[in-house]
Amino acid sequence: MSAPVVSPWKQFQTKKEAYLAYANPWEKKIGSFLSFRPETPAPATPGPLAGLPFGVKDNIAVEGFPLTCGSKMLANVISPYDATVVARLKAAGAVVIGKTNLDEFGMGSSTDNSALGVTHNPWDITRVPGGSSGGSAAAVAAGLVPFALGTDTGGSVRQPASFCGVYGFKPTYGVLSRYGLTAYASSLECPGILSADLALVQSVFEAARGRDLNDQTSLDYEPQAPRPVKTIAVLGDLSDLHPDVRAVYDQTLGHLKALGYTLLTVNLPSLEFAVPAYYTIATAEASANLARFNGIRYGHRPVYSENHEDLVRKSRTEGFGNEVKTRIMLGTYVLRSGFQDQYYTKAQKVRTLIRRDLQKVFDQADLLLSPTFPTPAFVHGDQTMTEFQQKLADKSTVTANLAGVPALSFPAGLSSGLPIGMQLTAPAFGEPRLFEVAAQFATRVPVVPCPGTSLDWSK
Repeated sequence: MSAPVVSPWKQFQTKKEAYLAYANPWEKKIGSFLSFRPETPAPATPGPLAGLPFGVKDNIAVEGFPLTCGSKMLANVISPYDATVVARLKAAGAVVIGKTNLDEFGMGSSTDNSALGVTHNPWDITRVPGGSSGGSAAAVAAGLVPFALGTDTGGSVRQPASFCGVYGFKPTYGVLSRYGLTAYASSLECPGILSADLALVQSVFEAARGRDLNDQTSLDYEPQAPRPVKTIAVLGDLSDLHPDVRAVYDQTLGHLKALGYTLLTVNLPSLEFAVPAYYTIATAEASANLARFNGIRYGHRPVYSENHEDLVRKSRTEGFGNEVKTRIMLGTYVLRSGFQDQYYTKAQKVRTLIRRDLQKVFDQADLLLSPTFPTPAFVHGDQTMTEFQQKLADKSTVTANLAGVPALSFPAGLSSGLPIGMQLTAPAFGEPRLFEVAAQFATRVPVVPCPGTSLDWSK
């Protein structure tokens, strides 16, 4: 294992050359950014995050940067404005230095679905960084930025955080504004935060949260009255775990008991239906949201077309990748007349059932613990982890999106040389509980830096 180098962030503030000497070889190795501009950062303003650079997933608007969504459809689009979360972080003093890679329009669990680049896991470049916020997770794990923004529709912040050994935080739906986030599944997705420093996750959250008049789904943050966490619920049936994940999960239970928490075994009967309900709702919303990308006002335009209909057909055929086309087709199907009640309406009823089952859990316990993902980071092109298998593996993460509640993936240990994350889920506005337990857990299991990197963000 290589010895950690001097913190690049101490150098970023004063010696640009030293930072670039650290960052450029790592970025060349892992490909976490689609656009990377550390040479000419905007001047920092005073604030709680003054001078801290950060990366932004390339489906969130940053003025003057590309807004590609990892797609050929938007490969030439430059954003004329900042998303609200970006504007608030800039106002707090943070500086955007790049846009990170992602699965096209946020659809995937590996970042291998990006049409514009390949991102590798810093722990093992033969493996995926997870998705769809894989570029953000990889950039943080490699020490290129102290934190990064992602988006979480069904685990797209938490799963790559698990694969790359960092924290991945999804807040209560509406607490972080969605204005400036390119919509995929509007009722499920929200901005999220990735960092190897839990305190920094909290600081970024505090700077970015709150109601936004540009987003009618946004909420004022109303944290629950503080109380110490005593009881953590755990799921009774976890038979589908990879042996390495199982080993770290069992160790996690031991650490939590040693910290004084009471573990309560519970069942979530509706969990069996979470994945089909999630993908029914998500694809239906994707079909509607992506209808505007047709090459007329903006987006990929074919070299030649016979007429308006031919232009739209060619634009979408050439501009969208296979996964996006698949989800649009599925969403269009479940919204068809005669099928909507059979699929979409039924999925929404399951969503309500999941929300009620979770509330029953939170009536008995303060938090719910589960593995973030049932496997460690898998190898690029792994034939056992097909797109279908990746979707089935989202069972633990999609539940928080369906219910609109906060969840945090935290580094829980290493197995076979790879990081494994565990997930804590809280009731709405229960973010302080997540941070409290994760901080306590880190006193027993500190975050392990990726070999050859530095995770010391001190100034």
